[in-house]
Amino acid sequence: MRAFIFHAPGHASWDEVPDPQVKDGADAIIRVDTVTICGTDLHILKGDVPEVAPGTVLGHEAVGEVMEVGGDVRTVRPGDRVLASCICACGHCHYCRRTRYGQCLGGGGWVLGHTIDGTQAEYVRVPFADLSVHPLTDSLDNKDAVLLADIFPTAYEVGVRNGAVGPGDTVVIVGAGPIGLAAIATAKLFSPSRIIAVDPAQSRLDAARAMGADSVVSSEEEPGQLVADLTDGHGAEVAIEAVGLPESFELCTRVVRPGGHIANVGVHGKPATLHLEDLWIKDVTITTGLVDTSSTPMLLRMAAARRLPTTSLISHSFGLDEMEEAYGVFAGAAVSGALKIALERAA
Repeated sequence: MRAFIFHAPGHASWDEVPDPQVKDGADAIIRVDTVTICGTDLHILKGDVPEVAPGTVLGHEAVGEVMEVGGDVRTVRPGDRVLASCICACGHCHYCRRTRYGQCLGGGGWVLGHTIDGTQAEYVRVPFADLSVHPLTDSLDNKDAVLLADIFPTAYEVGVRNGAVGPGDTVVIVGAGPIGLAAIATAKLFSPSRIIAVDPAQSRLDAARAMGADSVVSSEEEPGQLVADLTDGHGAEVAIEAVGLPESFELCTRVVRPGGHIANVGVHGKPATLHLEDLWIKDVTITTGLVDTSSTPMLLRMAAARRLPTTSLISHSFGLDEMEEAYGVFAGAAVSGALKIALERAA
């Protein structure tokens, strides 16, 4: 088969590699029909995730058809159309029993495109299939469903839920890329009074408006002043960091009010300064996290019922064998206006 292979920071290519094989009774082999690119993949290519070994197939989000399963798999069978989650879960360890699948100690967690071969390929082996793949209904098409592999559960669990968004809150979302836009959509489920989106790109601020942000501001202007003006100087109850840069995290610490929550979602490749000399007295809660995807079944039901805006996030489509071109468009989002990219197997 062909797959997108990480070779070294700054170097990856669409190459021919051996087909995946069932290695364990809990495995499923999935033919990839639709896949997407994550900002985390760009972090890997920049060298921000050094544990990714040269030769690894990238990607951790996909929709496809089950081709083969191991003897222990009970929830899916060949021919089923499924979502491959970005997180795999053994289901038995200390953390899995508490639905903290991202911290799985039994060989799961974030492994696809990280410590084992991932989904940006014609076929992928998914371990622990009973908890790591989700059957799909006909009411949800591939482009909608693939957004439930990562960005929607991540935005909801790590951003909105960890940030404790509540009715009447002012929520500031720093970063209006796919995660930030999904955070806007899922924050609105909790009826905040105001959502403010911050991003340097006008195209993404426009997308944030379309997704339901009440106010938008360029990060190159004075977002802190806008937040102060809109909150009578109090600041936001919730600030969600959805970029992964020191300055975006530090902005969150400046716009949050006393007693508020900062939910860090972005993948950071460099240290950020934590100004405890200012924050210690403000009763601020700071959370970090890797998504657990425990919310995925619920979000899939909502998407199937048209309660989540999904396809509006797909800005560009490519064939699966156009992976290198698609990466260029996604990495150059400031010029291309790319939000989320869908790559599909040829019919």
